[in-house]
Amino acid sequence: MSPQLEVTPAGTTIEKVATTPDWYEPYNISQAIRAGGLIYVSGQAGFDASGKTVEGGFLEQGRQAFRNLQTVLAEAGATLADVVKVGVFVRDMAVHLDEVIQLREEFLSKPYPADTLLEVVSLAQPDWLIEVEVTAVDRGAGAR
Repeated sequence: MSPQLEVTPAGTTIEKVATTPDWYEPYNISQAIRAGGLIYVSGQAGFDASGKTVEGGFLEQGRQAFRNLQTVLAEAGATLADVVKVGVFVRDMAVHLDEVIQLREEFLSKPYPADTLLEVVSLAQPDWLIEVEVTAVDRGAGAR
């Protein structure tokens, strides 16, 4: 997808990052924004490319959310190794905390990123159990 650039009144260049197809476009949400040397990736949940929630419960939804993050980060020229901050939103912390830790071990590496873990009443779709957002360092920022 071609870059969509905007310059703020303060002079900061903001670039929309999106995959093709852009599964968030109908909702007026950017999959990610590149600005100020960072890449801010919107929350990703356990849905496949067609928008259908994956089957298999919490761990499978979490794995798909991380795969979706990898896809968006790749479009921005980054990987999960570039992530410095993670936000995880779960529907039932008491039941799924150990699985969140397992997902972090599967997809992230030391030094583990800073993290905020929150229990929420609901997510955008009633069958979603987890949503994950990240902030990554834009290693190519100086080249643009």
